[in-house]
Amino acid sequence: MEIDFCKRLLKIIIITQLLIFAKGGNKLFAQTELPHTDSKIQQFDDRVLINLAAHRTPEQTGVMRFLSRNFMYGEAGIPAGLLVGGIISNNREMRENAGYIASSTAITYGLTLLTKALFKRPRPFVRNLKIIPVYIANQSSFPSGHTSTTFATATAFSNAYPKWYVIGPSFLWAGATAYSRMYLGVHYPTDVAAGAVLGTGTAFLLKGPLMGTK
Repeated sequence: MEIDFCKRLLKIIIITQLLIFAKGGNKLFAQTELPHTDSKIQQFDDRVLINLAAHRTPEQTGVMRFLSRNFMYGEAGIPAGLLVGGIISNNREMRENAGYIASSTAITYGLTLLTKALFKRPRPFVRNLKIIPVYIANQSSFPSGHTSTTFATATAFSNAYPKWYVIGPSFLWAGATAYSRMYLGVHYPTDVAAGAVLGTGTAFLLKGPLMGTK
């Protein structure tokens, strides 16, 4: 009788251990379940940044860091130069254009901060560990603030003075700044595209009310 009791007790212990293992196994598999497949756009964003990071050179990285660090001098220098020139020459149109360019950049900056707060998209290197940034940027990723404000400045400046020698260098500067954000691994291509649309659109919307008339 004692032997039968021991056999039954052993069976109970074995069954209990099997149940515990099964329960723990379910949790393990649940934790290691593959994440949902990324969208085609997200996959494209990741591929572009990974490819750019793989082909960095010290010389290119230095140029891109310079563009990203000093973009604000163009944004402030253009309207400031026009304002000073307009005051010295008593040119009202030049002064109004300075206000138009500065307002386009400032309003775009505010809209960018608002959009970042609404979307709260993580930086590329936070979401995907395969993306190695040149430096760690803060705030959220969408849209690119460098891109939005430089494109606002370039668009407003080009609207005020629609000459090839203004339009070409302005958008070359804005485009190079936008590219630098992707190269440095701190913004996705879609962040940059959205920033360009936001900045350009804001400058065009303000063109009528603020730009000086000839």
